[in-house]
Amino acid sequence: MDIKKIIELVKQFFKEVKVELKKIAWPARKETVASTSVVLIIVLIIATFLGVVDIALSRIVKIFFS
Repeated sequence: MDIKKIIELVKQFFKEVKVELKKIAWPARKETVASTSVVLIIVLIIATFLGVVDIALSRIVKIFFS
């Protein structure tokens, strides 16, 4: 392929990317903060639950094999 053809293809690609990015409905800052907060709270709850289950199971295994 000719280098000029490649450059034109790359330019066309980025023009199309720019057009597609304009179509995106970006969430407002308030929505983003709220969604992030929900995700972090759920992750903390699940991590705590799994930590408690891990500690309980390791103690049970210790009791049976000690």
